[in-house]
Amino acid sequence: MIRTVLGDIDPQALGPTNYHEHLFQVSPLLRGDELDDEAASGAEAVMLRDSGFAAMVDATPMGLGRRPEALARVSAAAGLHIVATTGRHREAHYPAGHWVHELDVAALTTAFVEDIERGMPREDGVGAGAALDPNDLTVQAGLIKAGIDYWAISAFERRTLDAVAAAHHATARPVMVHLEFCTAAHEVLDLLVAEGVPADRIVLAHADRDPDPGLHLSLAERGAWLGYDGMARARTRSDDELLTLTARIVDAGAAGRVLLGGDVARATRYLAYGGMPGLGYLGKRYVPRLRALVGDAAVDQMLIANPAEFLNVA
Repeated sequence: MIRTVLGDIDPQALGPTNYHEHLFQVSPLLRGDELDDEAASGAEAVMLRDSGFAAMVDATPMGLGRRPEALARVSAAAGLHIVATTGRHREAHYPAGHWVHELDVAALTTAFVEDIERGMPREDGVGAGAALDPNDLTVQAGLIKAGIDYWAISAFERRTLDAVAAAHHATARPVMVHLEFCTAAHEVLDLLVAEGVPADRIVLAHADRDPDPGLHLSLAERGAWLGYDGMARARTRSDDELLTLTARIVDAGAAGRVLLGGDVARATRYLAYGGMPGLGYLGKRYVPRLRALVGDAAVDQMLIANPAEFLNVA
């Protein structure tokens, strides 16, 4: 079953899925780009739905302005399945004095497991009251996230990874790792696999930030999922580069290891917040080009079959 903010669903009911977005997020690294308006984020969720998606992962982990009750309301209003996230991001997102710095591996593990099994806190902190959905049921996370820096895993981030591994063992929920430009991808896989997390339960977010098909195929051969989510970022990679990369991965027989998302993640990039291009970009602008290039079967695998397999816990 796949755990969403409105309860568990059968993987066959998930539908086309954007594996990586943010409806609510507040970080000192993104000042002026806070996602904290329920009405605006709800409008973006409707745009995502109307662009052809039935589900999304809200990839905001603890300490960065999560709003699980708002996620549940948005999910119900938009008719969009939403998977919420527990875990902790890379260290740079948390300034000195932030409460997440106080948590050791044991405390992190407990918090992650409670988010999944008992329910997320109403306020984004440990010990707050339980978040409830519109039917007064607890809102639970369905994915565990860690983040690492550019060719670096700090002591803070290593504790997060240790706790993520422990929480995975306790819950069997899938794991997302934020990478900076796909650096240290094999290294973080080595670490998590050594702690007993199977590679096929891990998605390497932002893998496409380094569009190196040889690197990606070597990761896919180990069983890891490749998170492609860098569309509409022409200052770093053009959509054409990402389309070419994806076609090479498909031609090499690895379409079964790719997940697609947008990771738009900033108010200045959300139409409902006054920016652009919005959450509809992936479905309306990018996916049609990808279908024309690699065919419907490969794209449907990336959007439907792959996320259903990745997010499911048997």
